[in-house]
Amino acid sequence: MTLDLALSGSHLAASVALIATAFLLAGLVKGVIGLGLPTVAMALLGQVMTPLEAAALLVVPSLVTNLWQLAQGPRLGALARRLATMLAGICLGTWLGMAGLAALGPGHGPGQASGPLGIALMVYALLGLSAWQPRVPARFEPWLSPLMGLLTGMSTAATGIFALPAVPFLQALALDRDDLVQALGLAFTVSTVALAAGLFGQGALRPGVGGLSLFCLAPALAGMALGQRLRHRLSPWVFRRCFFIGLLGLGAHLAWRG
Repeated sequence: MTLDLALSGSHLAASVALIATAFLLAGLVKGVIGLGLPTVAMALLGQVMTPLEAAALLVVPSLVTNLWQLAQGPRLGALARRLATMLAGICLGTWLGMAGLAALGPGHGPGQASGPLGIALMVYALLGLSAWQPRVPARFEPWLSPLMGLLTGMSTAATGIFALPAVPFLQALALDRDDLVQALGLAFTVSTVALAAGLFGQGALRPGVGGLSLFCLAPALAGMALGQRLRHRLSPWVFRRCFFIGLLGLGAHLAWRG
């Protein structure tokens, strides 16, 4: 079922309920582990629309929830300075990826290459649940940061998901729990803006889609508020386990959808 049919056909109520539920659950996951809203939402929205349409609906909820997430931590300025080259790389990679997809012709957009990303995410999650804890030496960070940003941007353009390799890279910087969640929010905010610019360039952000994306904000915020309350009750060890188990589940969704 396409988005137009979901909005005008006899299944309007069921489609709207599914969309609201998708964003409620996606917001809950994001509130607990700091990521996952696009992955969960796109996995569920794929039942009623194309990946490109789902990516368009994600713009407003993703942007607002990421802004909320990055505003929650105490070290926004310091993290923004530290990750500046990575954020610039995300923008460049996203725009290059979207331009490449546009060159392939109509029907090509975010969500077309989710299978490989899901498998990679599952492997990373399984390693994280083991005793292995990767670390990025300080001397490698200046040149790895823009490279990881560029690759993340290209992955975002292909899948609509902002996870790899940004998530393992940030986790390998040995940030504490609150700094990690804030850094993820910062990276995802920049990714959302860059993706929105690419979607606008492809004509995917029509006025009707923008209105429905705004509607999706309320359930996403409600879910995120509940998830954050749960996260603050978790110990650092439990949070780490939830983080990687959440990644494993998200990766499984992507691999299955791909």
